[in-house]
Amino acid sequence: MSKPSFAIVGCGTLGTALGRLLFQAGYPVAGVASRSLSSAERVARELETDAYGTSPWEITKNASLVFLTTPDDAVEGVCRKIAENGGFAKGAVVLHSSGALSSAILESARKAGAFAGSMHPMQSFAGARPGVNLFSGILVTVEGDPEALAAGRMVAADLGAFHARVNAEAKALYHAAAVTASNYLVTLLSMAFSLNEAAGIDAEQSLRGLLPLIHGTLANIESKGIPAALTGPIARGDVATVERHLSEMAARLPALVPLYKRLGAHTVPLAKAKGGLTEEAAEKLMELFKD
Repeated sequence: MSKPSFAIVGCGTLGTALGRLLFQAGYPVAGVASRSLSSAERVARELETDAYGTSPWEITKNASLVFLTTPDDAVEGVCRKIAENGGFAKGAVVLHSSGALSSAILESARKAGAFAGSMHPMQSFAGARPGVNLFSGILVTVEGDPEALAAGRMVAADLGAFHARVNAEAKALYHAAAVTASNYLVTLLSMAFSLNEAAGIDAEQSLRGLLPLIHGTLANIESKGIPAALTGPIARGDVATVERHLSEMAARLPALVPLYKRLGAHTVPLAKAKGGLTEEAAEKLMELFKD
């Protein structure tokens, strides 16, 4: 079965990686467009096409599958501009890659006779480079018109990902989950580094020491699930240890106390669900974690 031709609008990290992988998977290239001509030319060279430019409607009009991989705040406007200039073929599928926005922002494409949807990879593309398939084994969420869903599922499968249909009305919650697991992990590790630094452990030692702990925790979550993977003083009901944490932090790093308390308050219910935390210890811990 022949693959549909595709166009990429937005030659940033994701657009570049997606175009590269689609090309390698045998999808015909209709062309690429970007705000920067040099970026479009760079990606076009990789995809072995002469069709590139800064006017996306000139590129997308020849594509059966259009990927809008621009920043979130530009998606709706770019889509509208393409539609106004007759850039969507009748029956083409238009997919944006925003994790937080639904396909409702592509209404101009629908009015132009195209099918609209979103296809978001739950992956960080900061380290994307040639020869590495960052779609392999990841979750790709899809929503939108039936034709767009089918296209998104096909692309996900061809790139080695698995897919799930996300509720369009609550898509921002899905994106918040990704932010929590990825971005806020960086924030938590920054907090851990600061605590170690105050205890006399430098950043290099912190990284070497914390990475095995992080990997072990992730392995436990994978094998045991949540909340069974939870360990530490809250899971044990060790109130005295938590009191010492808070006392030392208040003396040396008081700015981190509110975040530690908030995290602790959300950890107590997990510890209760795991079992082994008495009601008395849970109440004492929650009292410590009050703002």
